[in-house]
Amino acid sequence: MDNAELGRRLKTARLAKKMTQSDVAGNFITRNMLSLIESGSATPSMKTLEYLSGVLEIPMEKLVSESGIINEQESAFHTLQTAKKLLAEKNYQQFLDSIQPNGIFADELHALCSIAHMELARKLAKSNQTEQLQIAVSHARFASIEASKGIYANTSRVTQANQLISKLAQYLSNYYSNLAQSNPKTS
Repeated sequence: MDNAELGRRLKTARLAKKMTQSDVAGNFITRNMLSLIESGSATPSMKTLEYLSGVLEIPMEKLVSESGIINEQESAFHTLQTAKKLLAEKNYQQFLDSIQPNGIFADELHALCSIAHMELARKLAKSNQTEQLQIAVSHARFASIEASKGIYANTSRVTQANQLISKLAQYLSNYYSNLAQSNPKTS
């Protein structure tokens, strides 16, 4: 969908609700920015679109869909919305099972994947079971990889993931060393 059509839909929805541009803009965006968006002269960010959708009480899909046909861009947008919802609900494993970082929002999805992996790694790192700790290491490794991709690369998260890996590796190394020492060798 082009900016002009999006702007027309926003303006139509605003007028239908008998709201001024200032009413809709609130403290989130400027009235001037809303005017530019409505005229098709500016492209709103994802965060701004979500805000406008909420204020105007219009589902995002209706706001951005073209004649009810979901195109690649709209599909990617829907994927990003689903990803954010799953993370907000702390459904990290479901997020990782259902979201693939690709399309126009790949950079955002890589960043969100790093968050999901890191949260699972932290949760599993609290376990006393070696299998769970090994899975935690795997999640921390993927968190580090995902956090280093795209324009939203996060060196702090890479460092946190690598520190967790080191801590878990030391614990597991000690565990296996003690296990080996406690079992006598058989010849």
